[in-house]
Amino acid sequence: MNFFSILKLVLGLAFFLFGMNVMSANLEKLAGGRLENSLKKMTSNPILSMIVGAGITIAMQSSSATTVMLVGLVNSGIMHFSQTLYVIFGANIGTTLTAWILSLSGISSDNFAIQMLKPENFSPVLAIIGVVLLMMGKTDKKKSIGTIFAGFAVLMYGMEFMKESVSPLAEMPAFTDMLVKFSNPVLGVLIGLVVTAVIQSSAASIGILQALSLTGSISCGVAIPIVMGQNIGTCATSLLSCIGTNSNAKRVAAVHTSIKVIGMLICLPVYYFADKALGSHFSSITANPANIALIHTVFNVVITAILMPCSKLLVKFVNKIIREKETETVEKKPIFSLDELLLRSPSVAVSECDSYTSTMAIIAQDAILDSFRILDNYEQTLDDEILRKEDDLDSLEDSLGSYLVKLSAQALSDEDSRRISKMLHVIGDFERLGDHAVNLLRVAREINTKNIIFSGEAEKELEVLRNASVDILNLTVKSYLDNDVALAGKVEPLEQVIDGLTAQIRSNHISRLQSGNCTIEMGFILSDMLTNYERISDHCSNIAVAVTELYRGSFDTHRYLNSIKSDSDEFTKIYAQYDSQYSLNN
Repeated sequence: MNFFSILKLVLGLAFFLFGMNVMSANLEKLAGGRLENSLKKMTSNPILSMIVGAGITIAMQSSSATTVMLVGLVNSGIMHFSQTLYVIFGANIGTTLTAWILSLSGISSDNFAIQMLKPENFSPVLAIIGVVLLMMGKTDKKKSIGTIFAGFAVLMYGMEFMKESVSPLAEMPAFTDMLVKFSNPVLGVLIGLVVTAVIQSSAASIGILQALSLTGSISCGVAIPIVMGQNIGTCATSLLSCIGTNSNAKRVAAVHTSIKVIGMLICLPVYYFADKALGSHFSSITANPANIALIHTVFNVVITAILMPCSKLLVKFVNKIIREKETETVEKKPIFSLDELLLRSPSVAVSECDSYTSTMAIIAQDAILDSFRILDNYEQTLDDEILRKEDDLDSLEDSLGSYLVKLSAQALSDEDSRRISKMLHVIGDFERLGDHAVNLLRVAREINTKNIIFSGEAEKELEVLRNASVDILNLTVKSYLDNDVALAGKVEPLEQVIDGLTAQIRSNHISRLQSGNCTIEMGFILSDMLTNYERISDHCSNIAVAVTELYRGSFDTHRYLNSIKSDSDEFTKIYAQYDSQYSLNN
């Protein structure tokens, strides 16, 4: 084995890791928010949680990626540490699928159908299909499927390069002598651990071992401790990801590592005891890709079967070794706490950002409704509540906006890109609604301090305007939360009615001022109120347009508004209904 063989091995590993990364990213893109929804719907049922964990790992093609995602979710406060345990058990089993796919390369037969099961034979077909989909596919979904196929072909040819590069080792006595040293279980575990920790992929390190097994020089006695070490080494990624996180997030990485280490400490002695009792029969069997995949699967299934009944003890053990810091129990949880680790799982991060944006919608709605109430009856507690909600909206807009900008730079599906665009459009409007709630609060303070009382006619007009404003606010928030395009379509006609109401009330005020039934001071207060009512309806209109334009797949607000006002019979009909409902002459 010369320098060029080593270079070919490195090339094969590079192809393998690149193909794995491409497949993982695009499988996750196809899954979209379903990954996050699956986790949220997860119950305390251990079997269901394991299935979710295995499914997510198969979709992401990496147990490490699943664990890193869990670290991010726990650090963000979305999940509790104890909820992740069974997901990790499932992830450990799900990750073994890759080894079974790689084991197909060891198939040997003259039958054409069986030969086509070998990855190196069916990979070119997938590569051709993938390239055709990439070049000719018009939808993001087709291009993602094409990229997955092409990525799989690259991965499998990486495996082929590794297999070819190590084939000369079969004839090297030095290699055989080195493998004898690996029969020492401690050394075997350490080698598997270190190699996997360095390349940060158990699938790749298992693939290297499977390639080496094709030389016929590796026995199962050598392979078993290495596979167990590889299972421990895959925890390096999650351990690195929990640096700088809170105690609960660190516990996720710790429990992942504990499962593997405890499993090795139980399984390795049991295996050697049983093997010795059977006269070292199993350890002398020559390893091949299939029985390495079997060892990998059996190890993870066995440790799951052993440790699942002891899950509460495992949680207590991890809680003891990683204690919660005093500052974490005292400090107030920030209103926005999405971890940047979730940027590695963009579809999950998009869904969580959507949840925070929905929270902004509800806070903004409550703040405006509170400001309407305080205009009638000033209360200090309500004053404080409106200011708190406005602060929360400011904080959410700053944090969420920055996070969405970072998220938009990730590999996203077309749907997720549109969702981010919608959120970036609306968070400013939700924040501005909070500002208008504070503006109305200032008006309420002035009314309370100066003991101002509007005329009966003005009170009646303001009540009609307020009812219309409550209606448009509720329509807007419900259409956003439910993503209801039909409901969003009713907002703009009502916004036009509110514009007409504010203009009519201003005109009526001028008439009362001229007849001496109103004062200039009260006029200033009324003007402030009308301006804020009008601006509230404007922001509601902007939010409704964002909901509608997401459905249409574009964001041209002016063109959309002009088109529905000039060409839509439905707009005219809805406008007439609201104009009649909120008439000052009723």
